[in-house]
Amino acid sequence: MDPRHKACGDASIGGMESAVSPLFLDTVITPHRSLPKRGLFLLIGLLVTVNLTLATVFVSMGAPPVPIFLGLDVLGVCIAFWVSYRQAHRVERVQVGVEQVRVLREQGRRRRLLWATPTAFTRVRLDAPGEHEASVRLSLSGREMTVGGQLSIPERRSLFHAIDDAIRQARRFRYPSA
Repeated sequence: MDPRHKACGDASIGGMESAVSPLFLDTVITPHRSLPKRGLFLLIGLLVTVNLTLATVFVSMGAPPVPIFLGLDVLGVCIAFWVSYRQAHRVERVQVGVEQVRVLREQGRRRRLLWATPTAFTRVRLDAPGEHEASVRLSLSGREMTVGGQLSIPERRSLFHAIDDAIRQARRFRYPSA
C-alpha cells in the first residue's frame, strides 16, 4: 500500500471518538509538493540576485522604471508559491467504517464533510484503469464523487484497492454470515 494512505483500527469519525465502530480505512490524501521549502528559498534568492543585478544595469543605462517591474516580478513569483503552499495544506480524508463511507476536506483545523453514505450500499470503481484520466469514484443511487484526483495513476490504483478492501471488510464485520 502506498505510504501516503494507511489503514487504521479504531479512530475518530468527524471528531467524535468511535469505540464501538472501528474504521477499516482512514486515509489522508495530500497534494504533491513540487518544491521543498529549502529549494523555494534558494529559487527566490537566485531570482532576487538576478533581478538586483539587472536592476543595477538598467539604472546605470538610464532606465529607472525597470527595477519596479523586476520587483513586481519577484512579488508575483512569491505570491504564486504562497498560494501553492497554502493549497498543499488542504487534504482529503477518506474513512470507511462499519456504518458509513465518508470523505472530508481538511485545511488546518477546519473539516468539511463532502460525502457520507452507508457502507453497505456504497460502490467504488476505478474508471479507465490504464489511462491518464483514471479516477477513483464512490457511488450510491446515481450520486458520484471522485476521490484522490491529485494522486498519480499507481497511487489511484492503490487507493481504489484500499477502499474496496475496506468496504468488503466492513460489510463482513457487520454481516458475518453474508
